[in-house]
Amino acid sequence: MSEAGKLNVPIARTALEKNEIESVLGPLSSGWLVQGPKVREFEEKWSAFTGAAHSIAVTSCTSALHLSLVALGIGPGDEVIVPAFTWISTANVVEHCGAKPVFCDIDLETFNIDAKAAAAVVTDRTKAIIPVHLFGLCADMDAVAALAKTHGLAVVEDAACGFGARIGGRHAGTFGDTGCFSFHPRKAITTGEGGMVTCADEALAARVRRLRDHGAVMTDLQRHLGARPYLLADHVDAGFNQRMTDIQGALGSAQMDRAGAIIAERQRLAARFDEAFADLDWLRTPVTPEGYEHGYQSYPCLFRPEAISLETVARVNAARNLWMDTLQKAGISTRPATHAVHMLSFYADTYGLKPQDFPNALFANDCSISLPLFHGMSEAEQDYVIETVRKGYAPA
Repeated sequence: MSEAGKLNVPIARTALEKNEIESVLGPLSSGWLVQGPKVREFEEKWSAFTGAAHSIAVTSCTSALHLSLVALGIGPGDEVIVPAFTWISTANVVEHCGAKPVFCDIDLETFNIDAKAAAAVVTDRTKAIIPVHLFGLCADMDAVAALAKTHGLAVVEDAACGFGARIGGRHAGTFGDTGCFSFHPRKAITTGEGGMVTCADEALAARVRRLRDHGAVMTDLQRHLGARPYLLADHVDAGFNQRMTDIQGALGSAQMDRAGAIIAERQRLAARFDEAFADLDWLRTPVTPEGYEHGYQSYPCLFRPEAISLETVARVNAARNLWMDTLQKAGISTRPATHAVHMLSFYADTYGLKPQDFPNALFANDCSISLPLFHGMSEAEQDYVIETVRKGYAPA
């Protein structure tokens, strides 16, 4: 308690069990710190949980996205479709390949890519599309797959938040050419920083593995376990150093032993919020379409004390910000769900974009609010958030 009757509830908090904390001692004690047996173990558990044929651990989801695009041959002159409402990394990796990110609007109900809006920006230069599974909810992958098939596009799933997200029982990251996950501390499974690439194609997986490791045809672990560990590997690509360490791999592997329980806890917390806020017509809680399973990386809501339009969005945004101030003073941390990339200075200036060019992304940017939801959240903390949210805003 910071003062009588007030709790401090963060937007997220990492809660590791004792065996998970102690798991990092294995690599530290063995002396094998770089990518090695613990990374391989983590990859195998990730594949078992998601159903992916291949899982390749890397330094971040940004690295996973970048490696995917490079492995798929995306380069200068190409265009890649990116939803306008996402974390900036989704667009940055396209820039890093020398290609052009082409933005499209989102579905405001789900915060995910609008496939019809994506179809409208396809040109003869379009080579790939990056659907983003925001906040633990899969994008409409049937629609994305149909669009990709029609135009011969590669599909790179940005599943940074996609752990536990499924459509018809099929896990995020297993629909496209690759899936890309994050292990940042705000994610359900964390290694501090870290990421994973999933894919079905063996040749593509082999290329991603080489590219993460300077273009080498075998890893250090494979070489050291071989008959001639003193012979260096050939390098057939101009690759990168985007390898996960065994310290991180050990931590991730240990958490995967309770992966199902972690997701179940998040779903239980979200269900309590859903029930508590069901009668608040000014706060739209997360939507889960039929046949979808939400992983609840976060709990993104839409603040809507009045209908949101280009005429009202500034007023709604001001009211949301005042309410966020009220919650912050009460000890409850909140965030906008994420940002609209086309409104950030680099992309607005580089491509001459205006906020209203993608109105739903603008509305999501200015009117969304994520409430605290994390592994280890206590009943008292959640009750306090519920109580404060319910009395913290009174529509005029």
